[in-house]
Parts: sequence; structure tokens; C-alpha cells
Amino acid sequence: MTTQLHLAAQYLAAAGINFIEKKEDDSHTNLGFSIENSSLYSRKLGNKNIKLNLNYKLFVLEWEDQNIITSFPLHGKSHLEILEWLRQMANQSGLGIYSYNLHYDLPYQIKNDFVFELKDDLKIEKLIDHRVLANTVIQSFLDENNLTSEIRIWPHHFDTGAFTPLKNESDISIGLGMAIPDTMIDDYYFYISAYRGHDSVDTTNFNTLSSGQWKNEGFKGAVLPLNGIDSNTGVRFFNEAFQSYKK
Repeated sequence: MTTQLHLAAQYLAAAGINFIEKKEDDSHTNLGFSIENSSLYSRKLGNKNIKLNLNYKLFVLEWEDQNIITSFPLHGKSHLEILEWLRQMANQSGLGIYSYNLHYDLPYQIKNDFVFELKDDLKIEKLIDHRVLANTVIQSFLDENNLTSEIRIWPHHFDTGAFTPLKNESDISIGLGMAIPDTMIDDYYFYISAYRGHDSVDTTNFNTLSSGQWKNEGFKGAVLPLNGIDSNTGVRFFNEAFQSYKK
């Protein structure tokens, strides 16, 4: 289901590419997550009160225009059918032509005859819980440390992330978030790393964490698999790692 949702999220990213002014950091493509609605959502499209949502719980796309929502169930629908619906909705809302042209590569391909399937309701609920946990933990960490950042989902890697410079004399910035399973960890996991300019901060001599572990090959930072953890453990993980970067 992670792959299905990752692919479905690209329709929202493509809407941002089409209808939002391009930003150098690509933030016009990133997405928010509504805990209340269990949904991903785009930024406002075309400077109007229009958004495209992906409702996890219902497994539907939602075209939201002036708070009026038109839903399109994904289960059993092909990529081509979804594109036809999106083009119709964009035209009706006066946005212009919706096109599906991504400027980044995904780990899997989608063709016109690809069909979405809701295979596991329980897995959907678990993935909702992961996104809720990520937003809750990251926001708590930012608040506790007087840091400010948007919490956004980046459609390329599908991670929930935040990024903020430290409010001191150092030139360090912190990136943290929740990643989907990958070649480093075969589970959803929290991560945190630090940068001086474009260079990752070395973690070789950092103290051992009570939860999670430091990495220093390729990715330089700390990681913590989500399996079996609660929000308190997540916040403690970020706080402990953060203290190492502040020394």
C-alpha cells in the first residue's frame, strides 16, 4: 500500500507543478497532511481556494474547489482514467490544462493501464498512524526546542520532513522527519541529520543514543525504526540526537 499511496500522491505533486509558481527548493510540489481528515493535500492551486487531496482512509482523490469536494475513488481505476478526471476538474475550475509531467524519477514506473487496488484496509490504517505520529512528534520536537519549520511530505522520496537553521552562532541546519522503507532500513523510520552548508555533519564521535542509532556511511545522522514506538520515544530520540549537534 505504500507504493500505491506514493504513486497516488504524484497526482497532487503534478498539480503543484502545473498550477503553482515554481520555487527553487521545489516546495511548490510538496504536500501537507491533515490529521483530522487522514489526507494529504496540495498547496492552493492557481492562487485560488482550490486543492487536490488524497484521502488515505477512503482511498480517493478529492478535488476541493471553494470548499466543495468532488471525490474520485482510486480502487479499480487506471492511471489514464484518473488523468482524464483530473483534466476535467482542472478545466471546470478554470485552472487550465492538467498534465502529468514529473521532473524527478520514482523508484517505480506508472503506465496508462496501471490500476490502483485497495488491497489491505488494516495496512492503510497503519500508514495513517505513521503519518499522524510523524506530524505529532516532529511538531512537539520543534516546539520544545523553539524551532520553526513547515512539516511537509516531499513527493519524490515520500518522507515527512522539516528543515530549520539553528538559532545560534553556528552555521548548522537540522533536517528531520520520517522516511518510508528503503535500502537502509526495511521499515518506516525517523531520521535526523545536520548540515553545514551542503555538507553533512560527521557523527563518528557522537554519544550512543538510548533509542535509535547513528549512521555515518552515505547517510550521516541518526535513525529510529517506527515499529513499536510511541510519541514520547520519538520526541526523546530527536531531542537526544539534537543535543549532540548542539555541542
